[in-house]
Amino acid sequence: MMQALLEPKMIMTILLMGTIVYITYLTKRSATASDYFVGGRSFGWFTNGSAIGGDYLSAATFLGIAGLTFQLGYDGAYYAFCFSIGLTLLAIFVAGPLRRFGAYTVADFLAYRFHSKRARLAAVAVVLAISGFYAAPQLLGAAQILSMFFGTSYEFGIIFTCAVMIFYVGIGGMKGTTLNQALELWIRLGAFILMVIAAIYGGLHYDKILAGISEFKGVIGDTAQYAKDGKDVSFDGTSWTGTGNYFPTFWQTVSMTIGLSLGTIGLPHILLRFYTNPSAKAARKSALMAIAIASVFFFFAVYLGAVGRSIFLSGTAEPQVMKDLVAGGNNMVIPSTAQALGGEWLLGLVIAGAFAAIFSNLSGLFIASSGALAHDLYATFVRKNNISERERVIAGKVSIVILGILYGTLGLMVKNASIGHLVALAFTVAASTFTPIFILGIWWRGMTEKGAIAGLVIGLLASMYMIFFTSTLPEFLQFKVPGLVTVPLGFLSVYIVSKLDRKVPADVNDFMRKVHSKESEAA
Repeated sequence: MMQALLEPKMIMTILLMGTIVYITYLTKRSATASDYFVGGRSFGWFTNGSAIGGDYLSAATFLGIAGLTFQLGYDGAYYAFCFSIGLTLLAIFVAGPLRRFGAYTVADFLAYRFHSKRARLAAVAVVLAISGFYAAPQLLGAAQILSMFFGTSYEFGIIFTCAVMIFYVGIGGMKGTTLNQALELWIRLGAFILMVIAAIYGGLHYDKILAGISEFKGVIGDTAQYAKDGKDVSFDGTSWTGTGNYFPTFWQTVSMTIGLSLGTIGLPHILLRFYTNPSAKAARKSALMAIAIASVFFFFAVYLGAVGRSIFLSGTAEPQVMKDLVAGGNNMVIPSTAQALGGEWLLGLVIAGAFAAIFSNLSGLFIASSGALAHDLYATFVRKNNISERERVIAGKVSIVILGILYGTLGLMVKNASIGHLVALAFTVAASTFTPIFILGIWWRGMTEKGAIAGLVIGLLASMYMIFFTSTLPEFLQFKVPGLVTVPLGFLSVYIVSKLDRKVPADVNDFMRKVHSKESEAA
């Protein structure tokens, strides 16, 4: 028992957990709803920028992007390009106006923009759908790490992670969540930097390994013992370094680009972060900092995915590394590569970094969804806003428990999925629903309540149908990421219904002045 506790992976994980508990304890007092849901709007651009980066750079980045590059080559690396565009668009079009607007939840935007409970209800449904889509792959990553490196069952991993989230977010609220997210971001960045240094020091320069990968064609020796079919794993370097294999047509590529690039603008847990800044100027700075951090992360993730593929093809790694790369699939490339590059201590840091990525992103999803349940549903519809600040906070904490059960159930359902691709689908739902609402709601006076609701409902139904019932569609509409169809449909639904409705809120000009006012007028 004592020997197991002294293993590097155990030491690093215990240190991470201890830090989370300590920060959560320090921030446990949330006297008001503002404290609990938006951290009292007290976080400066550096802290909030780090937290946005921590929230955005989830398991899909820390594990998924490298895994997709390892599996698909250039087609996998293209995911990173699409994800990076999203933060830039968010900083340009949404960050400042959203903070000037100021609220507790994403649904507040529609409710106050149109003075509509129906619009709030539609927004809550979409928040929960997107958050569920996003939470499932994070839980998948946590459970796989616990299973592969700590010997636990997949089911235990799901339950353990949800229990940590209930404690983490339920007690600390947005204050604890923000500080933990900021710390966890720098843990992950440190792990990536050490891995890159170890790879370069070991002679795994990008041009060198790329040449070796592209020239390889055949089977990888001694992998049959780990494969489910009992055969050595085969690999074609020409296919890996080529393009158009996973996205075989131009329109497939365009569809993914639209879905992922615009998806960031519609992610509830990212949008919520801009409410926590003290001013619009700080919100823009936070977004710019998150862009810089994300760019470094994406660059490292693509490089490390190629490093992992090179190590795997060489066949010289330890048997445990080869086993993990075969049995763990593309989701476990980063931990396996870390073990090959730096042994148990680097593996321990990367495992802690992976947990940090998962906890950071899940906490953002939990706090955004708890606001939807407690503030938007319970306080508004059940209590008719006749509710004290203390009761609002208690409702938020109870909702965290409900979400832990809900998300845990979803996590159990995606055991064999790809983290990166699941997150890509979540981005598509966000791009088809909230992105049209926030872009048009901030920049177009003519949007109406019925137009907004139509955009949310049609965007959600269309994206869900094209994701889950792809086989029922004509072949030319069977997109892996259906953004080409669902995103324009979301925008057109808002525009057409608004034009037909023409019932623009009487105070729309006041709203526009508020969200587009100069810094001195809004801070």
